[in-house]
Amino acid sequence: MQWTLVVPVKPLARAKSRLSDTADDGVRPGLALAFAQDTVAAALACPSVADVAVVTDDARAGRELAKLGAGVVRDEPGGGLNAALAHGATAVRAVRSDIPVAALNADLPALRPAELARVLSAAAQFPRAFLPDAAGIGTTLLAVAPGRELAPAFGTDSRARHRASGAVELSLDAVRSVRQDVDTGDDLRSALALGVGPHTAAVAARLLIPRQ
Repeated sequence: MQWTLVVPVKPLARAKSRLSDTADDGVRPGLALAFAQDTVAAALACPSVADVAVVTDDARAGRELAKLGAGVVRDEPGGGLNAALAHGATAVRAVRSDIPVAALNADLPALRPAELARVLSAAAQFPRAFLPDAAGIGTTLLAVAPGRELAPAFGTDSRARHRASGAVELSLDAVRSVRQDVDTGDDLRSALALGVGPHTAAVAARLLIPRQ
């Protein structure tokens, strides 16, 4: 089974404000873009992924991610993360209605294609399933079978909200790269310890980040 992934990317100028203790205003947009580039590149290298649709209104992000092979869907609702994901899922299914769809965070710079394949294989056993983040509070991936509504509930306490919505929580070992999103300086250090992709590595090399 091959999946279409929907990856939301907010305007880079407003991205990753919680990294202000690690990266200043001039660096954060480039760092957020690097996260997305490494996430998309790894996703497209996964044998379980047919294509990736990036939902964004940021011209730079759209241009750079399209160069990697992603499709770009304009964030026409402009109503925040969950509205963007629902819109993206609708857009890709307007082209192919018979595909399984997964929403994937754009801030997984250590993502490994093989680990993503394991998660998608497990998700394929259920009508709707999700993977919690490394902190155990949020969600990094929400997957649905063909014909099922995505119904994303990302944001604060999304793990609990996705579970309450009836989605099956995936409990998998050795898929840390799919769970390690980056919101804070500590998250970035954890991702760097796992080993990030080349775009993030290049930007992070310019930051003074103490080793864990």
